[in-house]
Amino acid sequence: MKIKPLVKGCHTELIGLYRDFHSCPELGFQEFRTQEQVIAYLSRCGLEPREIAGTGVVAELHGSQPGATILLRSDMDAVPVTEETGLPFASQHPGVMHACGHDGHMAMLLVAAKILTGMREELSGTIKFLFQPNEEEAGAWKVVEEGIMNSPKVDSVFGLHLWSQCPIGQIDIIDGPQMAASYYFDLKIKGHGGHAGFAHESTDPVFIASLIMQAVQGIQTREVNALDPAVIMFTRMNAGTSTTIVPEQAELKGSIRFLYAGGEALLERFEQVISHICAAYGAEYELELNKGNALLENHPETATFARAAAAEVVGPEYVTTNIRTMAGEDFSDYLAHAPGAFAFVGFNNPEKNTDYPHHHPKFAIDEDALIIGTELHIRAALKMLAI
Repeated sequence: MKIKPLVKGCHTELIGLYRDFHSCPELGFQEFRTQEQVIAYLSRCGLEPREIAGTGVVAELHGSQPGATILLRSDMDAVPVTEETGLPFASQHPGVMHACGHDGHMAMLLVAAKILTGMREELSGTIKFLFQPNEEEAGAWKVVEEGIMNSPKVDSVFGLHLWSQCPIGQIDIIDGPQMAASYYFDLKIKGHGGHAGFAHESTDPVFIASLIMQAVQGIQTREVNALDPAVIMFTRMNAGTSTTIVPEQAELKGSIRFLYAGGEALLERFEQVISHICAAYGAEYELELNKGNALLENHPETATFARAAAAEVVGPEYVTTNIRTMAGEDFSDYLAHAPGAFAFVGFNNPEKNTDYPHHHPKFAIDEDALIIGTELHIRAALKMLAI
Protein backbone atom coordinates (compact mmCIF):
# COMPACT_ATOMS: atom_id res chain seq x y z
CA MET A 1 0.00 0.00 0.00
CA LYS A 2 1.40 3.41 -1.00
CA ILE A 3 1.43 5.58 2.10
CA LYS A 4 2.32 9.02 0.71
CA PRO A 5 -0.78 9.33 -1.50
CA LEU A 6 -2.97 8.20 1.38
CA VAL A 7 -1.56 10.85 3.68
CA LYS A 8 -1.62 13.61 1.08
CA GLY A 9 -5.23 12.75 0.39
CA CYS A 10 -6.00 13.63 4.02
CA HIS A 11 -4.31 17.05 3.96
CA THR A 12 -7.55 19.02 4.05
CA GLU A 13 -8.86 16.83 6.86
CA LEU A 14 -5.60 17.26 8.79
CA ILE A 15 -5.79 21.03 8.57
CA GLY A 16 -9.44 21.00 9.60
CA LEU A 17 -8.71 18.92 12.69
CA TYR A 18 -5.71 21.06 13.63
CA ARG A 19 -7.62 24.32 13.27
CA ASP A 20 -10.58 23.01 15.23
CA PHE A 21 -8.37 21.95 18.14
CA HIS A 22 -6.44 25.22 17.92
CA SER A 23 -9.59 27.32 18.18
CA CYS A 24 -10.85 25.45 21.25
CA PRO A 25 -7.82 24.97 23.55
CA GLU A 26 -8.19 23.43 27.00
CA LEU A 27 -5.74 23.27 29.89
CA GLY A 28 -4.41 20.06 31.40
CA PHE A 29 -7.00 17.68 32.86
CA GLN A 30 -9.68 20.04 31.50
CA GLU A 31 -9.64 18.64 27.94
CA PHE A 32 -13.33 17.67 28.02
CA ARG A 33 -14.38 18.98 24.62
CA THR A 34 -11.10 17.76 23.12
CA GLN A 35 -11.69 14.29 24.55
CA GLU A 36 -15.18 14.17 22.99
CA GLN A 37 -13.78 15.11 19.58
CA VAL A 38 -11.02 12.50 19.75
CA ILE A 39 -13.42 9.74 20.84
CA ALA A 40 -15.88 10.62 18.08
CA TYR A 41 -13.19 10.56 15.39
CA LEU A 42 -11.66 7.27 16.49
CA SER A 43 -15.12 5.72 16.70
CA ARG A 44 -15.83 6.74 13.11
CA CYS A 45 -12.59 4.99 12.16
CA GLY A 46 -14.00 1.72 13.50
CA LEU A 47 -12.00 1.68 16.71
CA GLU A 48 -13.32 1.42 20.26
CA PRO A 49 -11.76 4.32 22.19
CA ARG A 50 -12.03 4.59 25.94
CA GLU A 51 -11.25 7.25 28.50
CA ILE A 52 -8.01 7.13 30.48
CA ALA A 53 -6.55 9.41 33.14
CA GLY A 54 -9.73 11.46 33.33
CA THR A 55 -9.61 13.42 30.09
CA GLY A 56 -7.31 11.20 28.02
CA VAL A 57 -8.21 8.67 25.32
CA VAL A 58 -6.76 5.33 24.27
CA ALA A 59 -7.77 3.02 21.43
CA GLU A 60 -6.29 -0.27 20.30
CA LEU A 61 -5.89 -1.52 16.74
CA HIS A 62 -5.39 -5.26 16.49
CA GLY A 63 -3.83 -6.56 13.30
CA SER A 64 -4.96 -9.70 11.52
CA GLN A 65 -1.93 -11.60 12.86
CA PRO A 66 -0.35 -11.71 16.34
CA GLY A 67 2.82 -9.76 16.96
CA ALA A 68 4.39 -6.98 19.00
CA THR A 69 2.46 -4.25 20.79
CA ILE A 70 3.51 -0.65 20.20
CA LEU A 71 2.31 2.66 21.58
CA LEU A 72 1.92 5.87 19.58
CA ARG A 73 1.33 8.93 21.75
CA SER A 74 0.02 12.47 21.32
CA ASP A 75 -0.49 15.08 24.01
CA MET A 76 -3.70 17.14 24.26
CA ASP A 77 -3.41 20.17 26.53
CA ALA A 78 -2.95 23.86 25.85
CA VAL A 79 -1.07 26.49 27.89
CA PRO A 80 -2.18 29.63 29.79
CA VAL A 81 -1.10 32.12 27.12
CA THR A 82 -3.17 34.86 25.45
CA GLU A 83 -2.96 34.35 21.69
CA GLU A 84 -1.69 37.18 19.46
CA THR A 85 -1.39 35.41 16.10
CA GLY A 86 -4.36 37.07 14.44
CA LEU A 87 -5.23 33.77 12.77
CA PRO A 88 -8.86 33.35 11.65
CA PHE A 89 -9.01 30.17 13.75
CA ALA A 90 -7.33 31.70 16.81
CA SER A 91 -8.25 30.65 20.33
CA GLN A 92 -11.83 31.30 21.36
CA HIS A 93 -10.87 30.92 25.01
CA PRO A 94 -9.24 34.08 26.44
CA GLY A 95 -5.98 33.37 28.24
CA VAL A 96 -5.65 29.84 26.87
CA MET A 97 -3.79 28.90 23.69
CA HIS A 98 -2.32 25.93 21.86
CA ALA A 99 1.14 27.49 21.87
CA CYS A 100 3.12 24.26 21.92
CA GLY A 101 1.86 22.25 18.95
CA HIS A 102 -0.34 19.74 20.77
CA ASP A 103 -3.24 20.65 18.49
CA GLY A 104 -1.15 19.50 15.53
CA HIS A 105 -0.02 16.40 17.41
CA MET A 106 -3.62 15.28 17.90
CA ALA A 107 -4.55 15.92 14.29
CA MET A 108 -1.57 13.92 13.02
CA LEU A 109 -2.13 10.92 15.27
CA LEU A 110 -5.86 10.83 14.51
CA VAL A 111 -5.29 10.69 10.77
CA ALA A 112 -2.46 8.17 11.25
CA ALA A 113 -4.89 6.01 13.25
CA LYS A 114 -7.43 6.26 10.44
CA ILE A 115 -4.93 5.19 7.79
CA LEU A 116 -3.43 2.40 9.89
CA THR A 117 -6.91 1.09 10.69
CA GLY A 118 -7.48 0.80 6.96
CA MET A 119 -4.38 -1.41 6.83
CA ARG A 120 -5.60 -3.76 9.56
CA GLU A 121 -5.45 -6.87 7.37
CA GLU A 122 -1.77 -6.22 6.63
CA LEU A 123 -0.76 -5.68 10.25
CA SER A 124 0.77 -8.16 12.66
CA GLY A 125 0.48 -7.05 16.26
CA THR A 126 -1.28 -4.29 18.16
CA ILE A 127 -1.06 -0.51 18.07
CA LYS A 128 -2.21 1.56 21.03
CA PHE A 129 -3.13 5.11 20.10
CA LEU A 130 -2.78 7.29 23.19
CA PHE A 131 -4.01 10.86 23.56
CA GLN A 132 -2.54 12.02 26.84
CA PRO A 133 -3.81 14.90 28.98
CA ASN A 134 -1.77 17.45 30.90
CA GLU A 135 1.66 17.03 29.32
CA GLU A 136 2.62 20.56 30.35
CA GLU A 137 2.46 19.51 34.00
CA ALA A 138 3.82 15.98 33.48
CA GLY A 139 0.53 14.07 33.42
CA ALA A 140 1.96 10.88 31.90
CA TRP A 141 2.37 9.33 35.35
CA LYS A 142 -1.40 9.04 35.68
CA VAL A 143 -1.72 7.29 32.32
CA VAL A 144 1.03 4.85 33.31
CA GLU A 145 -0.59 4.35 36.71
CA GLU A 146 -3.82 3.32 34.98
CA GLY A 147 -2.02 0.54 33.09
CA ILE A 148 -1.35 1.88 29.60
CA MET A 149 1.90 -0.09 29.38
CA ASN A 150 0.18 -3.40 30.17
CA SER A 151 -2.69 -5.61 28.95
CA PRO A 152 -1.22 -6.15 26.41
CA LYS A 153 2.30 -5.27 27.44
CA VAL A 154 3.82 -2.53 25.29
CA ASP A 155 7.03 -3.60 23.56
CA SER A 156 8.09 -0.20 22.22
CA VAL A 157 6.86 3.40 22.11
CA PHE A 158 7.06 6.28 19.66
CA GLY A 159 6.17 9.93 19.90
CA LEU A 160 6.94 13.17 18.12
CA HIS A 161 6.87 16.89 18.71
CA LEU A 162 6.42 19.71 16.24
CA TRP A 163 9.54 21.75 16.90
CA SER A 164 10.13 25.45 16.30
CA GLN A 165 13.94 25.15 16.34
CA CYS A 166 13.86 22.74 13.41
CA PRO A 167 13.28 23.93 9.79
CA ILE A 168 10.21 22.83 7.87
CA GLY A 169 10.91 19.59 6.00
CA GLN A 170 13.45 18.32 8.52
CA ILE A 171 13.16 15.57 11.16
CA ASP A 172 15.61 15.22 14.04
CA ILE A 173 16.01 11.97 16.03
CA ILE A 174 19.05 11.32 18.19
CA ASP A 175 20.29 8.35 20.20
CA GLY A 176 20.50 8.72 23.96
CA PRO A 177 19.65 11.77 26.11
CA GLN A 178 17.46 14.20 24.17
CA MET A 179 15.35 16.20 26.65
CA ALA A 180 16.32 17.16 30.16
CA ALA A 181 15.21 15.81 33.50
CA SER A 182 13.66 18.56 35.63
CA TYR A 183 13.11 19.04 39.34
CA TYR A 184 11.48 22.03 41.01
CA PHE A 185 12.50 23.27 44.44
CA ASP A 186 10.90 25.35 47.15
CA LEU A 187 13.49 26.42 49.72
CA LYS A 188 12.62 28.22 52.98
CA ILE A 189 15.51 29.73 54.94
CA LYS A 190 14.53 30.41 58.54
CA GLY A 191 16.53 33.04 60.38
CA HIS A 192 15.89 35.31 63.34
CA GLY A 193 14.31 38.67 62.66
CA GLY A 194 15.16 42.02 64.13
CA HIS A 195 15.89 45.68 63.51
CA ALA A 196 17.91 46.50 60.39
CA GLY A 197 20.05 48.81 62.49
CA PHE A 198 21.07 45.97 64.81
CA ALA A 199 21.99 43.30 62.27
CA HIS A 200 24.29 41.60 64.76
CA GLU A 201 21.28 40.69 66.91
CA SER A 202 19.51 38.84 64.08
CA THR A 203 20.14 35.96 61.68
CA ASP A 204 19.49 37.45 58.27
CA PRO A 205 17.84 34.93 55.88
CA VAL A 206 18.19 37.34 52.94
CA PHE A 207 21.96 37.46 53.32
CA ILE A 208 22.10 33.67 53.70
CA ALA A 209 19.89 33.25 50.63
CA SER A 210 22.29 35.36 48.58
CA LEU A 211 25.21 33.15 49.63
CA ILE A 212 23.30 30.02 48.67
CA MET A 213 22.34 31.41 45.27
CA GLN A 214 25.99 32.10 44.48
CA ALA A 215 27.41 28.93 46.01
CA VAL A 216 25.22 26.42 44.20
CA GLN A 217 26.32 27.80 40.85
CA GLY A 218 29.68 26.29 41.65
CA ILE A 219 28.09 22.83 41.50
CA GLN A 220 27.30 23.08 37.80
CA THR A 221 30.44 25.03 36.85
CA ARG A 222 33.03 23.32 39.06
CA GLU A 223 31.71 19.84 39.90
CA VAL A 224 29.85 18.72 36.75
CA ASN A 225 31.68 17.77 33.56
CA ALA A 226 31.36 20.71 31.18
CA LEU A 227 30.16 18.26 28.51
CA ASP A 228 27.20 17.20 30.71
CA PRO A 229 24.53 19.91 30.50
CA ALA A 230 23.16 20.99 33.87
CA VAL A 231 21.30 24.13 34.97
CA ILE A 232 20.36 25.30 38.47
CA MET A 233 18.03 28.27 38.19
CA PHE A 234 16.56 30.50 40.89
CA THR A 235 13.44 32.05 39.46
CA ARG A 236 11.67 33.49 42.48
CA MET A 237 12.63 35.06 45.81
CA ASN A 238 10.32 36.42 48.48
CA ALA A 239 11.34 37.96 51.80
CA GLY A 240 10.64 40.88 54.07
CA THR A 241 7.97 43.52 54.57
CA SER A 242 9.94 46.68 55.38
CA THR A 243 13.28 48.38 54.74
CA THR A 244 13.90 48.57 58.49
CA ILE A 245 13.13 44.96 59.45
CA VAL A 246 15.29 41.87 59.11
CA PRO A 247 12.73 39.20 58.14
CA GLU A 248 12.28 35.86 59.81
CA GLN A 249 12.28 33.91 56.56
CA ALA A 250 13.30 34.02 52.91
CA GLU A 251 11.78 31.73 50.30
CA LEU A 252 13.53 30.72 47.08
CA LYS A 253 12.04 28.78 44.19
CA GLY A 254 13.50 27.46 40.97
CA SER A 255 14.50 24.40 39.00
CA ILE A 256 17.31 21.92 38.52
CA ARG A 257 17.73 20.40 35.07
CA PHE A 258 20.22 17.94 33.63
CA LEU A 259 20.71 16.20 30.30
CA TYR A 260 22.86 13.22 31.18
CA ALA A 261 22.47 9.90 32.97
CA GLY A 262 23.21 10.06 36.69
CA GLY A 263 22.33 13.71 37.09
CA GLU A 264 20.22 12.93 40.17
CA ALA A 265 23.44 13.35 42.20
CA LEU A 266 22.96 17.11 41.69
CA LEU A 267 19.95 17.01 44.00
CA GLU A 268 21.91 15.62 46.94
CA ARG A 269 24.78 18.04 46.37
CA PHE A 270 22.32 20.95 46.14
CA GLU A 271 20.99 20.20 49.61
CA GLN A 272 24.48 19.67 51.02
CA VAL A 273 25.51 23.19 50.03
CA ILE A 274 22.32 24.63 51.52
CA SER A 275 22.77 22.69 54.74
CA HIS A 276 26.37 23.74 55.23
CA ILE A 277 25.76 27.44 54.58
CA CYS A 278 22.74 27.54 56.88
CA ALA A 279 24.71 25.77 59.61
CA ALA A 280 27.60 28.18 59.23
CA TYR A 281 25.33 31.19 59.81
CA GLY A 282 22.96 29.72 62.38
CA ALA A 283 19.88 29.35 60.20
CA GLU A 284 17.52 26.47 59.58
CA TYR A 285 15.93 25.47 56.29
CA GLU A 286 13.15 23.46 54.70
CA LEU A 287 13.66 22.09 51.20
CA GLU A 288 10.95 20.56 49.04
CA LEU A 289 11.95 18.94 45.75
CA ASN A 290 9.34 17.87 43.21
CA LYS A 291 10.05 15.89 40.09
CA GLY A 292 8.88 17.41 36.83
CA ASN A 293 10.12 15.10 34.09
CA ALA A 294 12.61 12.27 34.02
CA LEU A 295 15.45 12.31 31.51
CA LEU A 296 14.12 11.55 28.02
CA GLU A 297 16.62 9.13 26.55
CA ASN A 298 16.01 7.54 23.15
CA HIS A 299 16.74 3.84 22.80
CA PRO A 300 19.32 3.49 19.99
CA GLU A 301 17.63 0.55 18.26
CA THR A 302 14.19 2.17 18.22
CA ALA A 303 15.72 5.48 17.18
CA THR A 304 17.35 3.67 14.24
CA PHE A 305 13.94 2.37 13.16
CA ALA A 306 12.50 5.87 13.53
CA ARG A 307 15.27 7.45 11.44
CA ALA A 308 14.72 4.86 8.73
CA ALA A 309 11.06 5.78 8.73
CA ALA A 310 11.92 9.49 8.65
CA ALA A 311 14.21 8.97 5.67
CA GLU A 312 11.27 7.48 3.76
CA VAL A 313 9.19 10.55 4.65
CA VAL A 314 11.54 13.46 3.88
CA GLY A 315 14.63 11.84 2.36
CA PRO A 316 17.80 10.85 4.25
CA GLU A 317 19.44 14.22 3.64
CA TYR A 318 16.76 15.89 5.80
CA VAL A 319 17.08 13.51 8.76
CA THR A 320 19.39 14.99 11.39
CA THR A 321 20.74 14.08 14.82
CA ASN A 322 21.43 17.52 16.26
CA ILE A 323 18.83 18.58 18.79
CA ARG A 324 19.29 18.15 22.52
CA THR A 325 17.34 20.51 24.74
CA MET A 326 17.00 21.49 28.38
CA ALA A 327 13.22 21.50 27.97
CA GLY A 328 11.45 18.52 29.53
CA GLU A 329 8.90 16.02 28.23
CA ASP A 330 6.89 13.44 30.16
CA PHE A 331 7.17 11.01 27.25
CA SER A 332 10.11 9.88 29.37
CA ASP A 333 7.63 8.11 31.68
CA TYR A 334 6.78 5.64 28.93
CA LEU A 335 10.45 5.10 28.14
CA ALA A 336 10.91 3.93 31.73
CA HIS A 337 8.77 0.90 30.87
CA ALA A 338 9.65 0.12 27.25
CA PRO A 339 12.31 1.09 24.70
CA GLY A 340 11.30 3.88 22.37
CA ALA A 341 12.13 7.01 20.46
CA PHE A 342 10.96 10.61 20.28
CA ALA A 343 11.27 12.72 17.12
CA PHE A 344 11.31 16.45 16.44
CA VAL A 345 9.38 17.44 13.31
CA GLY A 346 10.41 20.86 12.02
CA PHE A 347 7.99 23.62 11.08
CA ASN A 348 10.17 26.72 11.33
CA ASN A 349 9.45 28.84 8.25
CA PRO A 350 10.06 32.61 8.50
CA GLU A 351 8.17 33.17 5.23
CA LYS A 352 5.00 31.97 6.95
CA ASN A 353 5.76 33.61 10.33
CA THR A 354 6.10 30.19 11.95
CA ASP A 355 9.45 30.88 13.58
CA TYR A 356 8.26 31.98 17.01
CA PRO A 357 9.33 29.84 19.99
CA HIS A 358 7.07 27.49 21.90
CA HIS A 359 4.73 29.15 24.43
CA HIS A 360 5.01 32.52 22.63
CA PRO A 361 1.73 34.43 22.06
CA LYS A 362 2.44 34.43 18.28
CA PHE A 363 3.37 30.75 18.10
CA ALA A 364 2.02 29.11 14.94
CA ILE A 365 2.99 26.11 12.83
CA ASP A 366 3.54 25.66 9.13
CA GLU A 367 0.62 23.38 8.30
CA ASP A 368 2.72 21.53 5.73
CA ALA A 369 4.42 19.85 8.70
CA LEU A 370 1.17 18.02 9.49
CA ILE A 371 1.62 15.79 6.44
CA ILE A 372 5.18 15.00 7.49
CA GLY A 373 4.32 14.08 11.07
CA THR A 374 1.36 11.94 10.06
CA GLU A 375 3.40 9.92 7.61
CA LEU A 376 6.17 9.58 10.19
CA HIS A 377 3.73 8.08 12.70
CA ILE A 378 2.58 5.54 10.14
CA ARG A 379 5.99 4.53 8.87
CA ALA A 380 7.48 4.37 12.37
CA ALA A 381 4.63 2.08 13.47
CA LEU A 382 5.20 -0.23 10.52
CA LYS A 383 8.94 -0.37 11.22
CA MET A 384 8.37 -1.11 14.89
CA LEU A 385 5.95 -3.89 13.99
CA ALA A 386 8.64 -5.22 11.65
CA ILE A 387 6.52 -5.08 8.52
